[in-house]
Amino acid sequence: MSKLEDIVSLCKRRGFIFPGSDVYGGFAGTWDFGPLGVTLKKKIMDEWWKYFVENREDIYGIDAAILMNPKTWEASGHTATFADPLVECKECKSRFRADKIADGINESVTTEEFLATHTKCPVCGKENWGPIRKFNMMFTTHVGAVLPDDDEKLASQNIAYLRPETAQGIFTNYKNVIDTIYPDLPFGLAQQGKAFRNEISPRDFILRDRECSQMEIEYFVAPDTWEENFEIMRKAQHDFLENTVMLPKENIHELEVPKEDRAHYSKRTIDFMFDYPGGEQELMGLAYRTDFDLQNIARESGKSMDYRDKKTNQVFVPHVIEPSIGVERLVLAILSTAYTEDEINGEKRIVLKLPENLAPFKFCVSPLLKNKPELVAKAKEVYTKLRQKYNYVTWDDSGNIGKRYRKQDEIGTPKCIVIDFDTLEDNTVTVRDRDTTEQIRVKIDNL
Repeated sequence: MSKLEDIVSLCKRRGFIFPGSDVYGGFAGTWDFGPLGVTLKKKIMDEWWKYFVENREDIYGIDAAILMNPKTWEASGHTATFADPLVECKECKSRFRADKIADGINESVTTEEFLATHTKCPVCGKENWGPIRKFNMMFTTHVGAVLPDDDEKLASQNIAYLRPETAQGIFTNYKNVIDTIYPDLPFGLAQQGKAFRNEISPRDFILRDRECSQMEIEYFVAPDTWEENFEIMRKAQHDFLENTVMLPKENIHELEVPKEDRAHYSKRTIDFMFDYPGGEQELMGLAYRTDFDLQNIARESGKSMDYRDKKTNQVFVPHVIEPSIGVERLVLAILSTAYTEDEINGEKRIVLKLPENLAPFKFCVSPLLKNKPELVAKAKEVYTKLRQKYNYVTWDDSGNIGKRYRKQDEIGTPKCIVIDFDTLEDNTVTVRDRDTTEQIRVKIDNL
């Protein structure tokens, strides 16, 4: 298994991911995606959208606003329950999420249970803790013209939250969808977008950060069909993870979440766990949310969330199956799977064996020598043709050909195409494979 520090180093060195606000010393829990990283991330999100929306007739896309009416989070229970157990070291005043620094406890840990673990402070090494306190992870902001000297009552009237999940934007648009296109049941609404969580202790690179992208589906079903639809959606998640983004089946594990650890809205949850460099961590979740969210909206808004079945004429509030995945967690899973070290002719090589459909570039085109105008001209001709056909094609004429190969190996380019003097004679090029390093001659017209 690859080491996390090696992946972090590669990501910064090759332009995949940088620390947020790096020029100013960084900003904890934030990360910026560079030229290669943003392409990788976009391709992953596009593959998800294609699989679950474009290739299906029962799931539709929406794009809801990040800022929502605060009643949204009151109705959903987030203002009351979206909290992590915070514990503070009395010696050095460092604060941590209790269930992440102690073994054998969960999010509902009590002060007594935590103290019984005899956990030492990761910063100062002392064992002198304050009580467990619940810390709400939503970021608050103010909407409209609120000044520093405004009284507390006026300021509180303008409070809004950065959304901690994309799901509520789907639920609040359920009625809009029903009133406009009235899809047959079962149907799903899908959304991709930013979510914000004020993590107590962000860690493990992009695995746990304060700003992330989510891909979520709320799949609306008749109440008595939730189990069969849950199973169908469970299999679809495996198919996408294993056969579209090509994660190793043996590194994905299902964890049936016990009642005491489930979210307040869930009657059944499966966490899809993945073997990351730092150990097994959650990759995505699949939850049965019952009619919790729609009933809350109906109660708080006074508007009906009923659905009338077109075939039976039965009226009911649909139940919901929710697959939810964090894009950054999926990016890290793909990078940690792809990162490989081997030896070529006794020399250590780092290669990123990304699936071809996700690699930032499909081809790299190079002239054998950049100081030979005839080779450069022919290489540019090949580069232009391939770019028009495949779009994701890069050019590289820096250094010798060996260094170019090593660079392209590190960024995951599947094929390198080299134009040499034989090309000028027979219109063939050398195509070098990233994974095997084998080279073959191919006619340009057959690329």
